Amino acid sequence: MRIHELAKKLGIDSKELIEKLKGLNFPVKNHMSSVDAETAEVIKHEVEELKKKEVEENVIEVDFPITVKDLAVKLNMKPSFVLGDLIREGKFFTINKNLDEKTARGIAYKYKVNLKKKLTKEEEVLRHQPGDLKGRPPIVTFMGHIDHGKTSLLDYIRKSKIADKEMGGITQHIGAYQVGKDKGSITFLDTPGHETFTAMRARGANATDIVILVVAADEGSKPQTVEAIDHAKAAGVPIIVAINKIDKPNANPDMVKQQLSKDGLVSEDWGGKTPCLGVSAKTGQGVVELLDLILLQAEMMELRADYGRPAQAVVVEARLSKGRGPQVSVLVKEGKLETSNWCVCGLYWGRIKAMHDDRGNLVRQALPSYPVEILGLNGVAFPGENLFVVPDEKSAREIVKRRQEEEEKKKVSPSAHLKLEDLYKKIKEGDLKQLKIILKADVGGTLEAVGDALGKISTQEVGLVLTHKGVGAVNHSDVLLAEVSDAIVVGFKVSIDPQARVLAKQKGIEVRVYQIVYELIDDVKAALEGLLAPEVKRTFLGRAKIKTVFKLSKMGIIAGCVVEKGKISRGISCRALRENKVVFEGKIQSLKRFKDDAREVLEGFECGISIGYEGIKEGDVIEVFSEEIITRRLK
Repeated sequence: MRIHELAKKLGIDSKELIEKLKGLNFPVKNHMSSVDAETAEVIKHEVEELKKKEVEENVIEVDFPITVKDLAVKLNMKPSFVLGDLIREGKFFTINKNLDEKTARGIAYKYKVNLKKKLTKEEEVLRHQPGDLKGRPPIVTFMGHIDHGKTSLLDYIRKSKIADKEMGGITQHIGAYQVGKDKGSITFLDTPGHETFTAMRARGANATDIVILVVAADEGSKPQTVEAIDHAKAAGVPIIVAINKIDKPNANPDMVKQQLSKDGLVSEDWGGKTPCLGVSAKTGQGVVELLDLILLQAEMMELRADYGRPAQAVVVEARLSKGRGPQVSVLVKEGKLETSNWCVCGLYWGRIKAMHDDRGNLVRQALPSYPVEILGLNGVAFPGENLFVVPDEKSAREIVKRRQEEEEKKKVSPSAHLKLEDLYKKIKEGDLKQLKIILKADVGGTLEAVGDALGKISTQEVGLVLTHKGVGAVNHSDVLLAEVSDAIVVGFKVSIDPQARVLAKQKGIEVRVYQIVYELIDDVKAALEGLLAPEVKRTFLGRAKIKTVFKLSKMGIIAGCVVEKGKISRGISCRALRENKVVFEGKIQSLKRFKDDAREVLEGFECGISIGYEGIKEGDVIEVFSEEIITRRLK
């Protein structure tokens, strides 16, 4: 093969190829020099690698999406050249139309340019190479049914009187507390329930490392216990069960373990994987063992944090004080948070004026997993918002301004979550492999019956997962869980709480309520059928053999062909074969008889065909076919 032929295959100029070969120490004199097939393959590989390296090094930062005109300016090319490249790919754009990232990158690659998305100010601030990684204390959340002793247990651990400060002994706000032990420190989150835990996750805050599920030994598993389990599982957080109130005469730990095993939490002493421990918040029995178990679990998890980077934290509580302004309790996740740091949190910013620890003492810095209350933000952030340190006031203002603009856009068009009608599109894009459902029913018997019926229509190919099921109206908690797990909420003979209805509309969560069980089953079955990849039936229509290949300035590569069988039609699906192997699939972009456009060319006639593939060669075969999409059904 001669050098000029090889250059044509590689899509570069002969002179450019000769220069590259000299740099790679290949002895060539001119474009008429010949190389054998094996050497040609080696050259092809080396030149492609060299081209990739050149592209990687030639980086240009742009904002996506980008218009054809702006891309041409960045590439230092005429817009007509870019439009021509797009037309050859079968894409028709105007000069001011936006190109998506994938298309723009593909065009730029042809001109040896590596397009990279321009970082926002926020991304620049958050970009950091991992460095000073060290161990950190675990962050533990207490969850469980109301009045099962979550706060009283934490009260004993801290040896303080938190529960006495709460109205009626029920937790009214979120608290974060750190307890130091000989074997290490533990940070505890005491929450008013699983809703706050899930709300924090909904805002992208993975604040908890371990969940302690508190269950009263005399009452056993309750509806909120089951909800807490489902929320913890959705978060993918390890669960340790603390069976509280074992000092009571009617305590029955085995009954609790039996109930929990039905919810998928089988105790270790029953052959399962869930640590279960009897404790008493009143006498302190089992508390030391519980702390040791937490530290052991944390050691197995190998929790690490970067102490050297600009600090990042997560909000666990926020309120407005008349005398002190916005007060925000945070847990430090990375770095060292210090007084005088400029920071951004949600839609607010400010400079940290003071920090207090969980006992009210002033501190100057806070390390990872350390809870502190800070003063200095210009507004009250939401629990779950991420706080991070920025270099200066200008950066803080710029980031918050951009966030506020994005928030205004969201108000105009709220983000939509999963819909039953969109399942096929999701699975086709590879974003979804299973349908997650939160099921609510009027009574327990009906709940089990509907749950069993739904389980029977799940298959190995498409899965249905009941993320949570419960008795009663669709509530605020159900919608929150649906948001973080990207599930749909299905109710049978139940109502929707007004608060849940408003939240579902705001978040774009689909909630469907049925009165007839067959309608519910049919709708879910239809949704699962949407997850099945459809069958594509192809019908052969014609075949043409390429006799010659030539290039036109306006049309690109044209294949001169003879129709050997059937007929060739414009705009129909096709594939190019080389030695019976498919090298390209696309559509017939243009079809000509001599100089005239043709709709179809019959068997035995010659024609010119363009399929938008520059690698086409003499001797290749073009086959055309029709496609029929056949929807599959569940049996």
